[in-house]
Amino acid sequence: MTIDNYSPYLAFSRETWSKLRATVHQPLSEAELTRLRGINDKVSLAEVSDIYLPLSRLLNLYIKAKQRRSRVLDQFLGNQAQHVPYIISIAGSVAVGKSTTARILQALLERWPQHPKVTLVTTDGFLYPNAVLKKHGLMDKKGFPESYDMTRLVEFVSDIKSGKPRVSAPVYSHLTYDIVPGAEEVVEQTDIVIIEGLNVLQSGMDYPHEPHRVFVSDFVDFSIYVDADKQLLKNWYIERFLKLRSGAFTNPDSYFKHYAALSESEAVMVASRIWHSINYQNLIKNILPTKDRAELILTKGKEHGIDQIWLKK
Repeated sequence: MTIDNYSPYLAFSRETWSKLRATVHQPLSEAELTRLRGINDKVSLAEVSDIYLPLSRLLNLYIKAKQRRSRVLDQFLGNQAQHVPYIISIAGSVAVGKSTTARILQALLERWPQHPKVTLVTTDGFLYPNAVLKKHGLMDKKGFPESYDMTRLVEFVSDIKSGKPRVSAPVYSHLTYDIVPGAEEVVEQTDIVIIEGLNVLQSGMDYPHEPHRVFVSDFVDFSIYVDADKQLLKNWYIERFLKLRSGAFTNPDSYFKHYAALSESEAVMVASRIWHSINYQNLIKNILPTKDRAELILTKGKEHGIDQIWLKK
């Protein structure tokens, strides 16, 4: 562990961090991990043991402390105890592996006896439908803050945090690249909600002219940012695009089916163009500036492996 008196974070190497799992044992099998991995992700059982088990232990301790504090406050105020889920947010760039991190944490946290029900929600469901984005000329800004129905997203998180027993969210299809009409995902009687998305660390600092605006980050109990070098992110995006080109893009129902016929060199050129014109711009302008607001930063190296952990003091 490295301590810098001028940094708000404690820095851990993978080796040092791994020792903090204490007596927590590996609950996942290789078959389970295979189902949790995202496209192009290479997380191993060793990484689950070294990185995610200590993190699940830390989160379990934080959650128990939060529950104790809530009971004390309810007792002081004379309120009837209310079941309020603990909210964890996971942010980071496109192609960094946020979804895999979220799924692994969900699987591990569900193993703790105190919180058996963990619900995972992505902010993709709160994107405006393509028809709305096209109407306002925002299709090339998909993933940018203005492409989301932020009012509905904040209401969703606020309802969860206020203890509402049943809250619903829209559903997004990566196959059709659009909101699924009439579909909803229900969050009901859950102990933990993991919210994964590009925009979950944004706060009022990003909108200085709207000082009274409420954001998702205002309701989050613990926030995580998955980080990597910008060149690595580009490489991973292109690699993922190539795998989708020979996989999901071949589905006739895929919004991107026209990319399936591209040669490899053409696909690399298209992916590079999309990365630089959309995803890189969003990263630099809207995502990366929020990194230092996270309680925990997981930094990935060349092989997608997490090699450094930064925990806020």
